Amino acid sequence: MSEAVKDINWKGYSIISILLIIGITLVAIYTKLWVLTAIPVGFLFGFFLKKGELCGASAMSEIPLMRDKSKAFGLWIAIVVSMVLFAAFDLMGMIKLSPKPLIYLNYIVGGVLFGIGIVLAGGCVSGCLFKSAAGNINSMVGLIGIPLGIALVEYGYLSGFQKSMQSFVIKSQDGGPVTLSSLTGMPYWMLAAIFAVATIIWIIAGRKKNKKQNIKQDDTEVIFRTIRRPWKPWKAGIAIGVLAIFAYLSSASTGRNYPLGVTHGVLHMQMLFTENNITYVYKKPEIKSPSSIQQAPVAAQASTGEKPVTPPAPAPKKINLWLLLLVVSLMIGSWVSGRLSGTIEFIPRHPSQTVIAFIGGIMLGAGAAFAGGCVIGNILSGWALMSVGNILFGVVTILTNWATTYFYLMGGKVSDFIFNE
Repeated sequence: MSEAVKDINWKGYSIISILLIIGITLVAIYTKLWVLTAIPVGFLFGFFLKKGELCGASAMSEIPLMRDKSKAFGLWIAIVVSMVLFAAFDLMGMIKLSPKPLIYLNYIVGGVLFGIGIVLAGGCVSGCLFKSAAGNINSMVGLIGIPLGIALVEYGYLSGFQKSMQSFVIKSQDGGPVTLSSLTGMPYWMLAAIFAVATIIWIIAGRKKNKKQNIKQDDTEVIFRTIRRPWKPWKAGIAIGVLAIFAYLSSASTGRNYPLGVTHGVLHMQMLFTENNITYVYKKPEIKSPSSIQQAPVAAQASTGEKPVTPPAPAPKKINLWLLLLVVSLMIGSWVSGRLSGTIEFIPRHPSQTVIAFIGGIMLGAGAAFAGGCVIGNILSGWALMSVGNILFGVVTILTNWATTYFYLMGGKVSDFIFNE
């Protein structure tokens, strides 16, 4: 393909994508159907993830495997940027912070399964999504296993175990979730400012240690580099951190008061094909008047006597349309990002690796279901909201990931691991 044709292709993809994002946003504003805003949010999220190859699994595993901290740093940048914007919008009263509770057993069990699963599957939940869109066969197979693992915990044999663990919850003195704010007594915005300043100092200190020769680049190539070439993880981290506040506003407008998350969106995508008794949730629940609530028993009393009581029909399973649209548009955005960068490629794997990826996907999904979220929902969003429970999940996940990486990917031995020989 000639350079002229390639140039037309990337410009065409870019223009169409921008017009669709603007068009869907305008439709959402005009119709007040705010759930549609999940489409541009998801598209940009997938676009940014693919640009920076910012997968939670590789961000963790590449530290012991290749001594590369760039993706972990990119994830941290996304957390801090999200944190600062959440604090600003919270002070303005535009969002209501919603950190998750400290259900410590769920986070420990979920973190162990999740940490093992992301290594075997070769990606976290969001990583499997954007890598599948780019042609990675192991990620595709892992993505098939993820909803199976989630369903096993949400509706299957492990649901009772999950619910019993949820009863072990630690609350703050005011009865709310345990957060860094509740532990320190410092307001959220102050802690966010401290994290931001500390990160800036860390960046400045790192730049002084790693001075490199500045290469002048032609300003006319800025758009070319931004749209077509891969990004450094920290650049993708900034973009995702900024996007997170728009995701928060978009999600809250539909009744889901939480920022980015993809775990249950994957489950709901699978439920579209496997369930026939479903209902869609896509807007804030209506507040019923007291009179309408009192009318139900009256209707029930009208039935007399001796007719056999018909058992109630099973309640339909709920599908959150915001999460569903986010996940689908994430994959589309990843595909467009890969096409523009020329990184879409079907990558076959050895059958044994594919089977392991499927098993890893099941473990990954089960772990995310136990913990109520994945790298995106529990680490990116959860750490940004300063949930101590999510911090616990992240620590357990990272340590388990490192141990699994050492034994599975690096060929480590138990004797070396214990005695450091």
